[in-house]
Amino acid sequence: MAKVTIYTRAFCPYCTRAVQVLKEKGVELNEIDAGMDPKLREEMIQRSNGGRTFPQIFVGDQHIGGCDDMIALDRAGKLDPMLASA
Repeated sequence: MAKVTIYTRAFCPYCTRAVQVLKEKGVELNEIDAGMDPKLREEMIQRSNGGRTFPQIFVGDQHIGGCDDMIALDRAGKLDPMLASA
């Protein structure tokens, strides 16, 4: 199973939902709270090629976007193979 990195912030319902979905899939998460840390937020923006909204999700080193993007991949049947192969 792939290692997933997710940049989150406190009180973000999209972050909560994304983490919940990934945990239900048994994914090993590296959750980084970047909401109040300018250095971590800048790291997130750089890694995501300009993504400023929370969460920003990475499967291995591949950026997949935010919660809605991840849910769309899951509904299209593309998330599980991505998680299994990375």
